[in-house]
Amino acid sequence: MNMPFPSCEQVESIRKNYPPGTRIVQNSMNDPYSPVESRAKGTVRYVDDAGQLGVAWDNGRSLSLVPCVDCYRKLTQQGIAQEQGMKMEEMKL
Repeated sequence: MNMPFPSCEQVESIRKNYPPGTRIVQNSMNDPYSPVESRAKGTVRYVDDAGQLGVAWDNGRSLSLVPCVDCYRKLTQQGIAQEQGMKMEEMKL
């Protein structure tokens, strides 16, 4: 499937919405060989000139997400707080 290359404005909009450090959840990937399972969480490292999100996944992998092809969303502040709370509980054990 050929996707049109995004405009500079579209790429800048993606960069604004997904700055480095943004936590995301991947709902589905349009890739049968995807090494990232559904509901995986990761951290955006960069947005490239094609508008793809370079992600460091919590499972140790690095794989980009393609806007309008892959399905993902930002973690909410509540979701991030829950993640941090779980990590704190794990540290207490």
